[in-house]
Amino acid sequence: MEFLINLVLLLFLAAVTFAVIGVRNLFAVVILGGAYSFLMATLLIAMDAVDVGMTEAAVGAGVSTVLLLSALHLTNTEEAAARHSNVLPLALSLLTGAALIYGTWGLPDYGMADTAVNTYVGQQYLERSIPETTVPNVVTSVLASYRGYDTLGETTVIFTAGIGVLMLLRGRRPRKDKETSTGGDAT
Repeated sequence: MEFLINLVLLLFLAAVTFAVIGVRNLFAVVILGGAYSFLMATLLIAMDAVDVGMTEAAVGAGVSTVLLLSALHLTNTEEAAARHSNVLPLALSLLTGAALIYGTWGLPDYGMADTAVNTYVGQQYLERSIPETTVPNVVTSVLASYRGYDTLGETTVIFTAGIGVLMLLRGRRPRKDKETSTGGDAT
């Protein structure tokens, strides 16, 4: 049953990807991008990566969609006509996808108990996390202590993107004259 759920989610992801490629309306692209992020979050949760899935849902489907819609409000909703052929980007994307698929062939099967992650690294986190960090939650100790710089970097990227969109939105507001803003009369 789990295989069927993952297969259906992957087929939906592929369908949304092809829909994004074929659409010229940028509003539709943003909405489809949000749907893609939501489907990816669902797939991650189905694969027992709940923390990553929830982050994808909040950032990918939530915040990013709102920020892109805000930026889209300042621009046209139709994509400009292409000045070149899409053959080279398509070929590069297919080549990259093939390289990624080829790279997964050497990996152990998903969920195998005898992998390095499950026999060494994960075991070390479980055994040493609380004594070394004094944080009672292992996931929190990994994200906030062992991977603290990585988490700080991710937070900085999201914060910078949010500030950038706010600056773009602020630049479009009409400016008021001094007389109107102070509310005084000219007598």
